Amino acid sequence: MKYCVLIIDGAAGLPLPERLGRTSLELAHTPNLDAMAREGTVGLCRTVPHGMEPSSACACMSVLGYDPAVYYQGRSAIEAKSMGITLEPGEVTFRCNLVAVSDGRMQDYSAGHISTEEAGELISALNESLGSDRVHFYPGVSYRNILKIKGAVATLEARCTPPHDIPDKPVAESLPRGWGSELLRELMERSVAVLKDHPVNVRRVERGETPATMIWLFWGSGQVPEMPPFQQAYGLRAAITSGVDLLRGLGKMLGMAILSIPGVTDGQDNDYSAQVAGALTALEDHDLVAIHVEASDEAAHSGAVDAKIAAIQRVDEDMVSELRTWQGDALRVLVMPDHPTPVAARTHSPEPVPFVLWGPGFPANGAARFTEAAARKTNLLLDPGYSIMSRLVGVGD
Repeated sequence: MKYCVLIIDGAAGLPLPERLGRTSLELAHTPNLDAMAREGTVGLCRTVPHGMEPSSACACMSVLGYDPAVYYQGRSAIEAKSMGITLEPGEVTFRCNLVAVSDGRMQDYSAGHISTEEAGELISALNESLGSDRVHFYPGVSYRNILKIKGAVATLEARCTPPHDIPDKPVAESLPRGWGSELLRELMERSVAVLKDHPVNVRRVERGETPATMIWLFWGSGQVPEMPPFQQAYGLRAAITSGVDLLRGLGKMLGMAILSIPGVTDGQDNDYSAQVAGALTALEDHDLVAIHVEASDEAAHSGAVDAKIAAIQRVDEDMVSELRTWQGDALRVLVMPDHPTPVAARTHSPEPVPFVLWGPGFPANGAARFTEAAARKTNLLLDPGYSIMSRLVGVGD
């Protein structure tokens, strides 16, 4: 038996009044997902435990079969793991977004989805101007970068707000605050002068693109707890593919092989066909492969409903179709979002998400489509959500 987990990041959402009260999943044309829903077991899964932040780190930990209430202690250190950044005692990390603030408001949490190459140049400039033996900036993917600080554990006590939680809102009241926030605010404020006339931003403005006007620090964390390797926990050799450091970092923490597939990105230009082909090839040497697609979440954060629908449809057309017709060993598939990202809110929410378990051992339970409403009608709710991995790999073997 082989297994595949397909995570459509942020694909779930809430009804859109301007679209006759339908969600993005309901608006999307998804014949392959709907066929899976009719043939398999559909329900809702609470991936975010009550009282925890509805981040992808927390939710994806659940999807991969690990209890966030036990293992989740912050996101930035997981991303740092993917980037090969080591954390010694007394060192902490923060996610360091390149953002665009205009007239005191959060114009864009991603600085216009700045390219990875451009972001790398800006991070280098920040290191030259603001870096020291205590402070170091590391380039990541696009706007997502990492700050490491030595000897400032108190910064973890600061109350920080993710920039995608405040689209078009005043930033003053959302800057780091409380105990430990002084250094974070200082670095954020000093970054403005470093970025203002940088050649990268000058060129972006000339092209009519959004410049990166400052850094935004949040999701602070120290060393993360050791997690049992996936093979030890579930008895399966696993691999993972993703366009973002978070999922690659989780994979490394779980001892999964990290697949390097050309064309896999964090946005709408992702090569869906190449990603699923590379993942299925990996099943020749592994028992389970996890495929993470970021594009739907990025579209929702930007408030772009049509782009979110398009991303869901590409997953259906290019990926789910291949999973349904794979000619290899018997295959069990789990498809689900990690969390909802409602387009109107432009940020994550903690509601349960729909899932479908498809393949040998998973009987149909009455769903006609892969949507939030169809999943709700089955009256199947998995809570805690991390139990879903045991459902996938432990039924009828």
